[in-house]
Amino acid sequence: MANFSLLRSLSVALALLATPVMAETELSFYTGFQAAPHSRVEGTDPGGVGAFDFLSAWEGRPFEAPPYYGFRATYWTSERLGFGIDFNHAKVYADDATLASSGFSRLEFTDGLNIVTANVWYRWQNPARRWTPYVGAGLGVAIPHVDIESAGGKTFEYQLTGPAVQVVAGVKYDINDRWGLFGEYKGTYTMNEADLASGGTLSTNIVTNALNIGVSFSF
Repeated sequence: MANFSLLRSLSVALALLATPVMAETELSFYTGFQAAPHSRVEGTDPGGVGAFDFLSAWEGRPFEAPPYYGFRATYWTSERLGFGIDFNHAKVYADDATLASSGFSRLEFTDGLNIVTANVWYRWQNPARRWTPYVGAGLGVAIPHVDIESAGGKTFEYQLTGPAVQVVAGVKYDINDRWGLFGEYKGTYTMNEADLASGGTLSTNIVTNALNIGVSFSF
């Protein structure tokens, strides 16, 4: 009987070890304040500006329509590690001084710089507390709405302009076992080469910095 009890205990223990940890899917939506530092803009605009190379000052204007926002889906394979997809509708406008000196009448990516990334996440989850710090990083592409105008013509369309990376660090607060609130810093870097209606191209590498607040739902 003692041997039978021991075998039964070992069987239960092995069964528990063999049972996978229940995965968690988390859907998140966020908005916030987003800005972008200066970046160099280069290219050619036949019939318009011609060859150009200048430093553009960018404005984010996150609360003007269309607003800054983003959403993501994360699949947590364990208490610590997760994988997912993030869509970030960031924006940049060349300021008035840049437009006046560059020869462009419009220079912006404002119906979204539209950054889509595949991400890896790590969190420090503790069942004894509601606060969960986390970090993440991702690789993907920029699909901005290119809105550029000069004497050479008007470019007004979505384009796949180049690769993108993002880094995130934040803290989530669990309201209950399903809903949570979070605040985070998000930084992105995109390498953009856009085709112009004039037959030329425009290249610029854009960094965005954002402070986000959001809500998440887990199931």
